[in-house]
Amino acid sequence: MTIIVTGGAGFIGSNFVYHELKKHPEDRIVCLDKLTYAGNLRNLEEALKNPRFRFVRADICDREAVNRLFQEEKPDMVVNFAAESHVDRSVEDPGVFLRTNILGTQTLLDACRTFGITRYHQVSTDEVYGDLPLDRPDLFFTEDTNIHTSSPYSASKAGADMLVLAYHRTFRVPVSITRCSNNYGPYHFPEKLIPLMITHALADQSLPVYGDGANVRDWLYVEDHCSAIDLVMRRGRVGEVYNVGGHNERTNLEVVKTVLRELGKPESLITFVRDRPGHDRRYAIDPGKIHGELGWLPETGFEEGMHRTVQWYLAHEDWWKEILAGEYQNYYEHMYGNRGKA
Repeated sequence: MTIIVTGGAGFIGSNFVYHELKKHPEDRIVCLDKLTYAGNLRNLEEALKNPRFRFVRADICDREAVNRLFQEEKPDMVVNFAAESHVDRSVEDPGVFLRTNILGTQTLLDACRTFGITRYHQVSTDEVYGDLPLDRPDLFFTEDTNIHTSSPYSASKAGADMLVLAYHRTFRVPVSITRCSNNYGPYHFPEKLIPLMITHALADQSLPVYGDGANVRDWLYVEDHCSAIDLVMRRGRVGEVYNVGGHNERTNLEVVKTVLRELGKPESLITFVRDRPGHDRRYAIDPGKIHGELGWLPETGFEEGMHRTVQWYLAHEDWWKEILAGEYQNYYEHMYGNRGKA
């Protein structure tokens, strides 16, 4: 079948493209990506060599471009990774997040209604649940936890989730949603915590840690997340939400110290900086539903995943240095400059 993957040039999306091409050699993958600051066509260099892969540059908010692609490809499934996702950026400019994350989702859902699909899958986040107290390690987010957002980013993702479920109930669009904990692994954009710490440590620069560093996140290796999405979109129940967690809770400070150990760098590089507004204290996912219904469990422990991640960044120094220099955005023009947009 043909699967449209939006946001497939980003971190999780590109990992998912490779996962699908490898696991399902009978399927064709079409990537739709606007190539904003976090979208990098270099992430898909190997996929571009595959005859079962097509890349299209377009904005999911561009109704004409989206409808044209659906008309051309007649997709069986759509997996929506396309989103503005950095909390700090949402504090600076909430409007961009509302446009892409909510109105872009609506555009995709309308195309699904018009052209017909077997599944629309929305990739969401555990941040829609707000946070949990640090002194209650027995509490976890379940699919029944109330939505309680803390930032413009998480509010925009929650709004998109509600819209997806409304389109299912009102228009019978066959949908599913996964809400995952923090991902890490290859192709992670360098402004996010783990790659930021890796690149700073390699340059012997200070490692900025918000507040006291006690904020807790549940870390999920990106390949495990991709396998969960694959299961849910193919075998999960229509109209359902599935939480995807790594059972790898760590404080931000523990994560930073793990990076330093992997690289043999001193903890004296750590610098505590003023906390950001509305910073959630703890996220923790209960993945019991996806395990019970579909048999999914994460396969990668945190120490192993961090080792793999650090080694990937060491082996791909040209990739992240090109991003830090801003040169990665020229790659599309090099590859597609004379071909035009969708």
